[in-house]
Amino acid sequence: MRFVVVTGLSGAGKSSALRFLEDAGYYCVDNLPVQLITEFAKLLKENGEIERAALGIDVRTGAGFDELESSLASLKEMGIDYEILFLESDDLVLVKRYKETRRVHPLAFGDRIEAGIERERKKLSNIKKHSSHILDTSRMLTRELKAEIDKIFVNDRKHKNLYVTILSFGFKYGIPVDADLVFDVRFLPNPYYHDDLRPLTGKDKAVSDYVLGFEEAGVFLDKLEDLLLFLIPNYISEGKNQLVVAIGCTGGKHRSVTLAEAVYGRMSKNDEYGSKLEHRDIDKDRARGK
Repeated sequence: MRFVVVTGLSGAGKSSALRFLEDAGYYCVDNLPVQLITEFAKLLKENGEIERAALGIDVRTGAGFDELESSLASLKEMGIDYEILFLESDDLVLVKRYKETRRVHPLAFGDRIEAGIERERKKLSNIKKHSSHILDTSRMLTRELKAEIDKIFVNDRKHKNLYVTILSFGFKYGIPVDADLVFDVRFLPNPYYHDDLRPLTGKDKAVSDYVLGFEEAGVFLDKLEDLLLFLIPNYISEGKNQLVVAIGCTGGKHRSVTLAEAVYGRMSKNDEYGSKLEHRDIDKDRARGK
């Protein structure tokens, strides 16, 4: 029997994860008192008909949550192997989600949402260290979370705890607040000043050929790739789950898009981490009629 414990920060997507697991054929139970975990697992084992089960556990269980580790140890003694799926997200994203849904954080105790999140992180710190899979949902769309759940628990593919986002942006619209590494490519000639290239974007071949036609662009790509290949294994060993590499030009439409596409093309071939590509500002000039 495959037994999955789904836990993590409130607002990080645990309910969605359980729903996706249920859709995939897992027998799911949410917010079961920790003291009943061993009894629940024993019933499943004796039943023999349920091959896959998932159990949602979080701080809503109250003081009993502190007994989670001992309950999980009991499962091992019963011969039941289990996996822990831990869902987390950035503080700013969690606060935004709570404000949008107008829900109260379970550990806020009448305090600010940020205070509740801080208390919860401390309470979950040890269980996170022992988690089998950690998913940072800060930048994940619902369909992307479902794809990750299916990959791990349906298709049995290797989970990649580090997720690298290559993000293009325009400096005139501000530096992305969640960027870990920021690179300025305004040192390259700007296609904007060519009438035939101005209405296009870095995804168009004409603009891409123009930008990559400069020797400096190739040197930049080689050096950035070397830097990322050095940094990423070290980030993984330190337990980092999300890395946002932001590449910016003036408007986020030509140079940054071209180079972000090129960097993603190189980095997405690596099997040690997941990766995706985003162009934050690619359509903003167009929307303004420029």
